[in-house]
Amino acid sequence: MTTTTSTLPEGFILPDFGDAPRTTRTVQTGESSAVTTTTSYDGPRKMAFICSKGNLDMAYPALIMGNAALGEGVEVHLFFTFWGLDIVNTKTNDKLRFTMAGNTAMHLDDLGRVRPGLEHASVPQALGNLPGMTGMATRMLKRQMAEQDIPTVPEFLDLLQASGAHLYACRLSFDMAKMLEADLHPGVEGVISAGDFIEIAQGAQIVFV
Repeated sequence: MTTTTSTLPEGFILPDFGDAPRTTRTVQTGESSAVTTTTSYDGPRKMAFICSKGNLDMAYPALIMGNAALGEGVEVHLFFTFWGLDIVNTKTNDKLRFTMAGNTAMHLDDLGRVRPGLEHASVPQALGNLPGMTGMATRMLKRQMAEQDIPTVPEFLDLLQASGAHLYACRLSFDMAKMLEADLHPGVEGVISAGDFIEIAQGAQIVFV
């Protein structure tokens, strides 16, 4: 019987996740064989989301993932910068819109009622430039989210605040937009610089949206 221990492929660089218990894969050949492959990361559970876009469809990914992380006991920080600042601006966050222009993945599920298969076809980009199409697409997305019991953006922010998420507004974007702190969602803990957030996000898994 021979025992071989597998190694990483040549040229593969394993990211440094800190001290964590890991076991190597051991393969025994002969009349019997066993494979042990247990790898785990036991470091600090912390996630940082950088929200840079203000479209309705781009607001939800970070909110949903942040909420899911909180449910798993992860420390969550969200930094709203550039157009993403609209997500925490109480004058705009209930008016975020969705457009099909520039979105080649856009398709309409309701078209499947007209002819099976059409629900998977991409909507021609030219349609997105027609008057009223952005409003229609926004209503459609909001309806689909409501059918899944997904809260509105302002409600989602309330939920994140109550669940312990840390929300921050970007100082540069805030000053460029000439905003007032009174316009920010109450869950925003402060208006900070990018450098401040980098310090806060130290050791976190960073997700840029």
